Amino acid sequence: MDQDRADQSDHRLLEDSERSTNSKESDPDFLFWRRFAGTKTPKAFCQNWLPLQCRMLSKVKHAMVLLGKPDQGPYTPVAVWPDAKLSMNHLAGIAEQAIRERRGLLIDGDSGNTCIAYPIEVFEKIHGVVVLEVEQQSRQEVQGTMRELHWGCAWLEVLIRRTESSKSGELNDRLRNVLDLMVSAVEHDNFHASAMAFVTRLSILLECDRVSLGFVKRNHVKVSVLSHSADFGKQTNLARAIGLAMDEGVDQQAIINYPFKKEDTPLITRAHEELERQYGAGAILTIPLGDNGRVMGGLTLERPGEKPFDQATADVCETAANLIAPVLDIKRLEDRWIIKKAAQSVGVQLKRLLGPGYLVRKLAVILFIGVVVFFSLFETDYRVTAVSNIEGQVKRVIAAPFDGYVKKAPIRAGDVVDKGEFICLLDDRDLKLERFKWSTERQQLTNQYHEAMAKHERSQIQITKAKIEQAEAQIDLLDEQLVRTVMTAPFDAVVMSGDLSQSLGSPVERGQVLFEVAPLDEYRVIIEVDERDITDVHVGQKSEMIFSSIPGESFPFVVQKITPVTTAKEGKNYYRVEGRIEKVTDQLRPGMEGIGKITVDRRKLIWIWTHKAVDWVRLKLWQWLP
Repeated sequence: MDQDRADQSDHRLLEDSERSTNSKESDPDFLFWRRFAGTKTPKAFCQNWLPLQCRMLSKVKHAMVLLGKPDQGPYTPVAVWPDAKLSMNHLAGIAEQAIRERRGLLIDGDSGNTCIAYPIEVFEKIHGVVVLEVEQQSRQEVQGTMRELHWGCAWLEVLIRRTESSKSGELNDRLRNVLDLMVSAVEHDNFHASAMAFVTRLSILLECDRVSLGFVKRNHVKVSVLSHSADFGKQTNLARAIGLAMDEGVDQQAIINYPFKKEDTPLITRAHEELERQYGAGAILTIPLGDNGRVMGGLTLERPGEKPFDQATADVCETAANLIAPVLDIKRLEDRWIIKKAAQSVGVQLKRLLGPGYLVRKLAVILFIGVVVFFSLFETDYRVTAVSNIEGQVKRVIAAPFDGYVKKAPIRAGDVVDKGEFICLLDDRDLKLERFKWSTERQQLTNQYHEAMAKHERSQIQITKAKIEQAEAQIDLLDEQLVRTVMTAPFDAVVMSGDLSQSLGSPVERGQVLFEVAPLDEYRVIIEVDERDITDVHVGQKSEMIFSSIPGESFPFVVQKITPVTTAKEGKNYYRVEGRIEKVTDQLRPGMEGIGKITVDRRKLIWIWTHKAVDWVRLKLWQWLP
């Protein structure tokens, strides 16, 4: 009895539960909430959120949700209530205004209804807008509606934040994979090791059967490395088939994901079909490699047919290839022989020179060729240039005529003196005393001579006469020395050296040089010619000279003498060449320096500029050659 009661009680509970379940499933809110909880796309989320939001609000006639690219648009409707077939053009204006002004709006419509627009702003960017059209309400009811709409829009913000977070996570994973591939490619020094590490790492990361990398050579892609194959020389047919598949991607400048999907753009895939037929690659992904518009090669990935390449995988491969391919290409080019590098560089420059574009470079080359041709044909005077100076044609020395002391010396080095002008005076007091002595002695001897004449002493007469002549000779000598105490200029000259103004009273010895003078109207040019140019210099050649102190005027001269004596200066040997200056002015002074140019003959200008370098090369080659 008790058992029957218990069974009846359970049966009633089950019937009540079934009735409750049936009542919930028939409730529209329950259906919307169940769909809302199970949505996976933003569009489905909004299509289930909008009915729930409108049922929570009062007097809503029409509603619409618009979404688009953040701050860019276009913003298109993704959910419409109560019927997706209804036209919502009358709500488009307030939606655009809310997006433009980036704030919520409340506008009274023409039919007495109220339009409410609320922009969806996340991370300071407008992602969309929610627009409602409600029946006429009091101000308090409208404020309540806007408040509930503001709270309800938080669901859309959560949706957007979740979507952005998911995209960021996918992007971070993609960047992490790309960085791993980049590290595997750059951690090796040579190209082959870097490329092998890259394709092997990529094949493991994407679970590929084979990954191939090739670069363009003579307008075709040549496979450089295969994953998990250090040496694929025996697999020539496989490498050729993969290269043809890469050629298809490179020629079409497009990523080929074979086999195609219905929504994909059709491309030529004959080589891919042949690769699949011969080697059983069910899924093939070929990515052309390029850098700044320059095609470098291709990357081909192969998988079994049951694991086709999706768009995310293709994006990862494309990003990695575009980043790593320039690095690998640089390593490949650097590993070549230097002769190949030079040949390619010359070829590239010739293509640029002869091909289209590069107008400035072509004009520069044409100008250079014109300059070379001009200098090769144009002739001018070839002149030997050398450091020069002038000195007097005659250099006169004024020396001390005897031992004595300086009494006056008003002239110093650099002074210009006229012929006969007083230069220096020596002290003559000792000479005058000496002369007075000899004059007295001559008078005494004269008296003795007269006494001997009176006594007719012949022998004494001869002796005394000889002594008188000796005394007269001494007097004449002293007179000559007294005359020489006054030293004058022998001609119009400039004092080259000598300064006794600070040495008055100092003793001088006989023959000591006191002054050096040179004439003002007779000069000669001294040219120091480099030994490399001396063979071109001959007596009688016309030349000219410009002085450092008179740079605006040139002075002609003629080569008169080439001395066979050299002087070493600054590691070079120079010959002394003398010339006669033909133009003399008051500005010239002995010792002035400048640059002299000896005219040899007329020669081509390019030879004049290059002969020294050519001679140096010839000398070095002769020195180095056995």
